[in-house]
Amino acid sequence: MGMMKDDAALLALFEELALAAGAAIMQHYEAGFEVEQKADDTPVTAADRAAEKVILDGFRNVGLGTPCVSEEAASGGVIPACGDGNFLLVDPLDGTREFIARRPDFTVNIGLIRNGEPVAGVVYAPARDLLYSARPGSAFEIPVVAGKPQDRRTISARPRRTPPAILASRSHCTDETRTFIARYPDAETVSIGSSLKFCMIARGDADLYPRFGRTMQWDTAAGDAILRAAGGMARTLDGAPLTYGPKGGEGLEAFVSPSFVAEGAG
Repeated sequence: MGMMKDDAALLALFEELALAAGAAIMQHYEAGFEVEQKADDTPVTAADRAAEKVILDGFRNVGLGTPCVSEEAASGGVIPACGDGNFLLVDPLDGTREFIARRPDFTVNIGLIRNGEPVAGVVYAPARDLLYSARPGSAFEIPVVAGKPQDRRTISARPRRTPPAILASRSHCTDETRTFIARYPDAETVSIGSSLKFCMIARGDADLYPRFGRTMQWDTAAGDAILRAAGGMARTLDGAPLTYGPKGGEGLEAFVSPSFVAEGAG
């Protein structure tokens, strides 16, 4: 793992860089920003790029040699070889549409993949002053005051309730999602953006998050790591755990995830 001594030190680095990236994002959120369209028709702002620079510079500054696949760099064609070992998946600003609409459901995501599994990660929601952090067996919610993390609270996913509470993407609801929700006629459904959906299940506030349609691995890796540490999991539609790493295809296409359902404990 480069110069990092252990996973606890690595997670501390993730937390520090996510907080710094979040501070950079909030400067743009408060000052205003221009919106551009990328080649795949998704929006990007200077905040996305500023947050990514904070994180990637931070990894370089500590001599972290772990390959890192980060959304904006990858969109520009910079995708390191990941192999089957450790690599990082970074989405410096997940929920760009939420950010543009000035809703608070956007996050900074940093996830560590080991042999295809998300084993550690942080999700920071700077407009909500909440940081989620996890390594195997331990998941935490950390309030943030004036940019400083406060006391950690251990979180865990709850056994599924009947009827379940289902989370839907505010920006990406599809016919397949509506069909899935219709299977649970009395379910409570809540719309929320970004990887916060994983965190809501991890903290025991919801039961299911169905996601149909195109998703990238950096969208889900950190949230999935937190959910797994809290006792839940994201599974493909055939029930297998969601896995991470190049899947074939060229460039970005190697990091497209299949449809999945994230669920809590039991």
